[in-house]
Amino acid sequence: MRLVSVDEARRIAVRAQLLDGSATSVLDSVRRLGFLQIDPIATVATPQHLVLWSRHGGYETAELDRLLWEAKQLFEWNAFIWPIEELPLVRGLMRRWRTSTRYASERWIRGFLAENRAFRGYVLREIEQRGPLLSRELEDRAKGEPRDHRWWGSRRVGLMLESLHVRGEIAVAGRREGQRLWDLAERWYPGTETLSVRAAEAHHAEQRFRALGVRRAATGWEAHPEAADGPVPPRTTFLSPFDRLIHDRDRAEALFGFHYRLEMYVPKAKREFGYYVLPIVHDGKLIGRIEPVFDRTSGDLRVNGVWAQPDAPADAGPGIGGALRELAAWRDHARVEAAARLGESAARVRLGHRQRLHRLRRVGADPVDDGCGAGSSPSSRAGGRTSS
Repeated sequence: MRLVSVDEARRIAVRAQLLDGSATSVLDSVRRLGFLQIDPIATVATPQHLVLWSRHGGYETAELDRLLWEAKQLFEWNAFIWPIEELPLVRGLMRRWRTSTRYASERWIRGFLAENRAFRGYVLREIEQRGPLLSRELEDRAKGEPRDHRWWGSRRVGLMLESLHVRGEIAVAGRREGQRLWDLAERWYPGTETLSVRAAEAHHAEQRFRALGVRRAATGWEAHPEAADGPVPPRTTFLSPFDRLIHDRDRAEALFGFHYRLEMYVPKAKREFGYYVLPIVHDGKLIGRIEPVFDRTSGDLRVNGVWAQPDAPADAGPGIGGALRELAAWRDHARVEAAARLGESAARVRLGHRQRLHRLRRVGADPVDDGCGAGSSPSSRAGGRTSS
């Protein structure tokens, strides 16, 4: 295995994740990345869309739906979007859910289905006869008293659908107003082979290594055999908290010296930064974080704050402002220039001072004299389930 320096590893990681401006089509990006994580939280945009924006800029979001539901070149499984070429791999992972009892979640699903055989049969019959169906079109016939669940509420229909889904018995066959439509797997997935559990796990590990470009080892940073080093062109963008460049928080800290945590479940008074803060990538380095928020009432893109790393370049402000303008334009926001000017000015002030934990005064959508004054305030789980 080829060992590389930290600087080489950073460049390889950014290039492997297509954050160097080399992304071409949405389909090719999903294939290169391996998968996209789905989550309903959308302070600016959902993670699956924001990850693609970070690589493509102002792409057409309807393209992802077209690839999923019309061309069927992508598919949903277990809160991820996969290229259809990876269906044999995913079928191997489905087989693990059906046969393994290693993890508590696998044992729980096995017990839930054993206890609710009649409920399972009812759901499958209804989907076979009337599908595709929404969760709310099915009755809750689970045994026992309903209890409030963090993600499912008191209805157990979602638990049954998810249990059948991860085991490969039903599939997500579309969405209606964001809600999943369920159909029999045999009617939605094309015919393919199914990898063994061991082969699927090995293939999945290799897929992740290739997409990440480098991995940590006892002897240093190992580069994937197909990974290419080279200069990273000047470019500034923001990352979803679910972006694979920083998804492994310990890896991101070891590789970039960037300590990042998603604070959406931290009480507001105890947050170090903000509710849904996005890392800033500038010229191949993680130089800080920003909290843009899309106000759906006013149509404004508001910037709650910009925070810099101690070694962030003082001239990064214009790049951050440009990325904000691109983000705002992509989301069809009103007052695009106002939001971008304030974000750029705030970034310039913040980056110029190099004070790592200093919090900017709240930035509103309307221009103010000094460019970073007080404005009006804006206003599932991390990695959580999508709605049923």
